[in-house]
This record gives sequence, structure tokens and C-alpha cells, in this order.
Amino acid sequence: MMTNTNQRLTQGQFSFLPDLSDAQITKQLEYALKQGWAVGIEYTDDPHPRNTYWEMFGNPMFDLRDPAGILMEINNCRKTFASHYIRVTAFDATRGVESPKMSYLVNRPKNEPGFGLVRQEVDGRSIRYTIHSYATDKGEGERY
Repeated sequence: MMTNTNQRLTQGQFSFLPDLSDAQITKQLEYALKQGWAVGIEYTDDPHPRNTYWEMFGNPMFDLRDPAGILMEINNCRKTFASHYIRVTAFDATRGVESPKMSYLVNRPKNEPGFGLVRQEVDGRSIRYTIHSYATDKGEGERY
């Protein structure tokens, strides 16, 4: 069993590994492009597991076939949103599939506030649990 001992966000592929280098990201982009998948870049400052729709950085790159161009856009997003989570998503637009095939983080804020488990007692002896993102304790734009 793998555990998250350093309290880093573990969403997407490679989340238990050290951060990917630009060379490793390029290899993943090459693989996605060989599969014919469109690549998109997304960012957020609220990485709650149920927050699946992050903000898009530009448009999805359906017609781009050069990983260097995508890496350039990733770096532009890193410059613009240096204190946000940034992920790359590869989308298979094949009719009948139309679904993300790959998703991984390429940027993290220096301080990752993490999550807390909130327990609520309800009717009878029932207990409900929810996840609270510490990032949302501050307003948008003030979180990191």
C-alpha cells in the first residue's frame, strides 16, 4: 500500500512520484500526440477532489502535433499562474470515446495546504463525512 507521507496532492497520473522534469513531460506529450489525443492545459487554486473542472489556459490543442509548442504553453501558464496547480490533460476525441485518457500535474504551489476530514453527526447515530480544502479558507486569489 502506498501512502502520501509528504502531504502532496495526489490527483492524476504520476502523483506519488517526484515532479516530472520538462524532458519527462515532453515524453508524455509525445506519447499523447502519437495516440492522436488533443492536449489541454488547466489550472486552479482549489484542487478539491470534486473540483473536476479547472480553468482552461487557452484552447485545447486539437491540431498541434509538436510537443515543444505544448511545453511552451505549459511554461507560459507556469509564469502566469506560478502559485497554482497546473495539469495537462490528453483528450481522445474519437467518436464514442470522447473522454480524457491522461491527466497529470506539471506545477504545484510552494505550500500545499491540504485537506481536512470533517465529521458531522446527523439523525440517529449516523455520521456523514466530507473533505474540507484548507485552500478555500482564504478568498480566490489570496490562497497561496
